[in-house]
Amino acid sequence: MKMKLKKYLFYLISLVLTICLAFGILFLGHLDSFRDFINKIEQSSFDLRQNILSKYKEANKNIIVLAVDDESYEYITSKYGSWPISRSLWAYTIDNLEKYNPDRIIFDLLFVAPDLKDKQADNMLINSVKKNNNVYLSMNFDYTDDEVRTPENLEDKLKANIKTENKNYFDGYYTTFTNVRSVMKELRNVTDKIASINVNRDKDGIIRNATPIYSYKNELYPNISLMVAQDILGQKELKYENGAIIIDKNHKIPLDETKRAILNWYGGSRTYQHISFWRVLKAIEKNDSEYLKKNFENKIIYIGTTTTSLSDIKSVPVETNLAGVELNATFLNNILDNNFIKKTSFKVNILVSILLALFIGYIILQVNSVYKTLIFLVSLLVLYLVASIYVMQKFNLWISLTIPYICAIIAFILIYLEKYILKSKDYEQTYKLAVTDGLTQLYNHRYFQEQMLNQLNTYKRYKTPFSLIMIDIDFFKKFNDTYGHQSGDAVLKQVANILKRNSRTSDFACRYGGEEMTIILTNTNNKDAITTAQKICQTVRETPFTLVNGEKVSVTISVGVATADETIEKTQQLIEYCDKCLYKAKENGRNQVVHEA
Repeated sequence: MKMKLKKYLFYLISLVLTICLAFGILFLGHLDSFRDFINKIEQSSFDLRQNILSKYKEANKNIIVLAVDDESYEYITSKYGSWPISRSLWAYTIDNLEKYNPDRIIFDLLFVAPDLKDKQADNMLINSVKKNNNVYLSMNFDYTDDEVRTPENLEDKLKANIKTENKNYFDGYYTTFTNVRSVMKELRNVTDKIASINVNRDKDGIIRNATPIYSYKNELYPNISLMVAQDILGQKELKYENGAIIIDKNHKIPLDETKRAILNWYGGSRTYQHISFWRVLKAIEKNDSEYLKKNFENKIIYIGTTTTSLSDIKSVPVETNLAGVELNATFLNNILDNNFIKKTSFKVNILVSILLALFIGYIILQVNSVYKTLIFLVSLLVLYLVASIYVMQKFNLWISLTIPYICAIIAFILIYLEKYILKSKDYEQTYKLAVTDGLTQLYNHRYFQEQMLNQLNTYKRYKTPFSLIMIDIDFFKKFNDTYGHQSGDAVLKQVANILKRNSRTSDFACRYGGEEMTIILTNTNNKDAITTAQKICQTVRETPFTLVNGEKVSVTISVGVATADETIEKTQQLIEYCDKCLYKAKENGRNQVVHEA
């Protein structure tokens, strides 16, 4: 019955600890520093899972990147002059690619201001964009000071066509901007296929999300990849409801608390087919229609820079150096595949953590081996990691690793501490009974002998002094005959309390036998031992002792003191010498301390 009660008590305490742990994490969740710490670790765990899973994903083969890479940059600048190159070259590229029926041409480049030195080149680009309805141009929102650049008023045709009950929902740190680097007005006059290519880094500098909708001057504008996806899917209007942007019934973009979409990565650099811009220019010059048709017919073409010298390099979960154009291509790929990652809520993570902690507590109760439970904990955490990878692969669900791991490890430690404390209390109680005298609560004779041996060995090895005080209550037999054994026991207890109060925690106050008591004084020379003995003797003499009937009486003691020296080979020698001093104190009239036999 007692064992069952202990078992249920352990269950109850484990449950309380787990709930307290969960509430503690919920409380800490309101602290910015704790959230940042958890997010940093959790984001790293997301990166790990994405690195594992990206190897088994296949990117959309119809999305390609026409890349201004290092070789192309060198080729262009040597043949056409310094960067940025003449817009006539982009017009020339568009017109020649259009001959091979590309699906879309998306510029991940900015055409911000007119080229005052080459208006003809601007006009060529304007005409190319005007006559080709599948060309998309980029703009970029930012926070540039009004005195540096006056914020433009963008045309209504560039706004996102999205139904939402509250337009302010999209206001936020990652979505709201105060200024814009737009496309030059002449281009805006001939096309409405202009949208933003903004990307946002997390606090650790890594980009894991894409922003579908931006807020600027209290109006909403789309991301360029979202605009392209709408056109591909034939959907003019977007709708926001239940935390997601809905394009059609098969394509939704779930948003996290930052109003951004968490990307599912298909790989690092060159996930999408890269075609060097210089090779395309060569093919156009040679009229290599076979090459151009093979690579561009029915393709979604992202045109952008991949050379590091033009500073459009990003860090993402699966790659430390990824070109911005590939990031936008990944966003489009996610939309078309309906492949975004959804994140479980904080409350769900806490619930999972509680269940995990309770399961660990149950196993700890059932298994006595620390080694086995430790193996179980590690195995469980590894299994949970594998399960989280599977869930991310199968259901595109990002379940937290950090909070459950923290809860599991802390629960393991706390429950083991609880188990240890309960066991140690049982052990302490058993041990106390084994080494303690039941009447006086002093250490018993056996423990006295053990400590004497320990102290002597320490003295022989390190020359650490120790002393022994031996005490005998004067005329105790006569006292018992006069007042009775119960009163004698009461006096023994009170003398024992005086010994405990006047000795240090490092000393050992023991009942030697009958009315005799001892104190082993660790690290104590003879002079200090005599001082302690005299203090005890005086305290006993001046203390009124209460008998069982309430009567007050006076009691005295005789005390012998001995200190270990080089002549002592065995503990019995020191005990005998101390006993002789005690005997001498009795012979000399009692109620005194003797330290020389």
